[in-house]
Amino acid sequence: MFRNAIVRIPCRGIKDGLTTSSLGKPDYKKSLSQHSEYIHKLKQLGLNVNILAQNEKFPDSTFIEDVAICTQECAVITNPGAESRRDEITGMRQVLENHYDQIEEIKSPGTLEGGDVMMVETHCFIGISDRTNIQGAEQLIKILGKYGMTGSIVMLNKMLHLKSGVSYLENNKMLVCGEFIGNKIFGKFDRILIEDNESYAANSLWINDRVLVPDGFPETRKKIEKAGYETIVLDMSEFRKIDGGLSCLSLRF
Repeated sequence: MFRNAIVRIPCRGIKDGLTTSSLGKPDYKKSLSQHSEYIHKLKQLGLNVNILAQNEKFPDSTFIEDVAICTQECAVITNPGAESRRDEITGMRQVLENHYDQIEEIKSPGTLEGGDVMMVETHCFIGISDRTNIQGAEQLIKILGKYGMTGSIVMLNKMLHLKSGVSYLENNKMLVCGEFIGNKIFGKFDRILIEDNESYAANSLWINDRVLVPDGFPETRKKIEKAGYETIVLDMSEFRKIDGGLSCLSLRF
């Protein structure tokens, strides 16, 4: 169960965020409204939410999941693979010190973004992508080992991040889409297969026995409910425009 979350308010420069989509520029006021509702739902689900001020230097900084990994034993400050995001880690140690005694860091030439790290109990699946390299993954696995945890590598071919295509919903259930459907590394899980036309919803988010699902993907929502979960639908239209999903907007622990 999660008790805490850290979020960062979107900045005005969000319209210039990195993207591979062709959905247009995000609307700043609408992104603020959607982010506010996201925070509201986290609080309703019992989380204490630490809300960080917007950082106008970094258009993508609302996607705070990428700059740290939060486990039960330690926090790890990442080293983002996107050069324009590298300095988003500035100040994160001070933020995390309010919650953790043990804080580790990923060092260059290793790169790692939190969107490529999916935690299942005490094991982390780590995606090797354009943003996370082998050196970064190996550093994280070594850090996890210090605290009695483990990690393994998952090679990506098409997805931006690991959690763009796979999400753990606890209770041995996992959302899977695209290139990960046939990946044997996830074979032991009860997999909920997501169709390509609803692939964005593969990044749904388990929070304390509920699952947050992006609006506009009814088939995925039905499948999650059929698997035994209560769902909460949130409008994510503005964040989708710059490749952001539900998990990207918070650090949860």
